[in-house]
Amino acid sequence: MKYVLMFTSNPELDAAVPQERVEADMQRIFEWHEVNSDSIIEGGAALHGPDTATTIRANRGTPVIVDGPFAETKEVIGGFTLIDVPDLDSAIALAKTWPSLELPGNSVEIRPMYDEEELFAQ
Repeated sequence: MKYVLMFTSNPELDAAVPQERVEADMQRIFEWHEVNSDSIIEGGAALHGPDTATTIRANRGTPVIVDGPFAETKEVIGGFTLIDVPDLDSAIALAKTWPSLELPGNSVEIRPMYDEEELFAQ
């Protein structure tokens, strides 16, 4: 089954992490991708910060472009990876090994992806 792993963090807590720890964690993240390459689907990416975001919102049928995200949250999505594993338990087991979970405020959100048959059967 295919899932999206979305890696979130809290920018206020991230700011307190020493630069050398950030660099070491990035190396561990690259290694995590290598170790789990059999489960990772081609795709995924690290994302620039929310201050670079542009959002298009519905406005009575006319899309409006605005700067920034509008989620009422302290967490931001820093990246994502697409995986293909047998089931949710396997996705959870894989997500629990994400290196950045050692830092406070970080999380991995797991969402199942629709496959074409499932999507068009509705």
